[in-house]
Amino acid sequence: MKTREWSEHCGSLVENFQLAQARDDEIDKLRTLLAARGVLFFRDQDLPPAEHLRFARRFGEIVLNKFFMPVPGFPEIAEVRKEADQTTNIGGGWHTDHSYDEAPALGSILVARILPESGGDTLFANMHSASAALPDDLKRRVAKLIAVHSNVHIYGRGGYYQGTDLGNSLKGTDDVGSAKHPVIVRHPATGGEILYVNPAHTTHIEGLDEDESGALLEQLYDHALRPEFQCRFDWQPGSVAIWDNRSTWHFAENDYDGERRLMHRITLGGAPFPSNDGETASNSGA
Repeated sequence: MKTREWSEHCGSLVENFQLAQARDDEIDKLRTLLAARGVLFFRDQDLPPAEHLRFARRFGEIVLNKFFMPVPGFPEIAEVRKEADQTTNIGGGWHTDHSYDEAPALGSILVARILPESGGDTLFANMHSASAALPDDLKRRVAKLIAVHSNVHIYGRGGYYQGTDLGNSLKGTDDVGSAKHPVIVRHPATGGEILYVNPAHTTHIEGLDEDESGALLEQLYDHALRPEFQCRFDWQPGSVAIWDNRSTWHFAENDYDGERRLMHRITLGGAPFPSNDGETASNSGA
């Protein structure tokens, strides 16, 4: 196994390594590297659905996705699909998966299955790095704040996807909800601080009026999306990405109209974040 940084603050490429053949000690090394770098990239993998599932079970607990259609015969694997005649894609905005759950997902394992001739890259942003670079006055301001995260406006009835050409290919419109998390959380593996809000799912900050909450979130988003915190992955046949949902955002480019793109995703379960006073802060409701 060889690794090298994909960019200074985001991601590592793991080379000379097959996920399907990983030893237990190598999986432990991948967990450590993932916590440190936010996202891991792999090329030329031989990982059919059965091996994808087997590796994921060794890496962590699997969480079923409530909204994407499953791969036939593999209910634990979700399809991230865009057909050639569709104009909307899944994940076409900056977000972190499952931040709307009381126990946010640990991570995701995404495998390329069908790719367009060009385009369809995924961008990532490291929230460890973003948090570390927050100005002192802004960090003090948000240190004790709680943010509300929701999927109702995206997957619920009347939500974003229901008004697009993806509406009929998704499910779970009545299985939506929200959760609360500190704006700054600590990574359970590294102990480092993470900026834990995101443009897609964070609706507001508790205790602030709408204008103040919106302005503060925009300030945090502008800071988090500084180019030095980002990296871009160009998918190729056999490519796999594993990302830490707690410490990264991601964004799926939608620049391949008229072509198909199909990815297989397994989501790994996590645990609620402790609050800044040591108690569990995650709880459902707005």
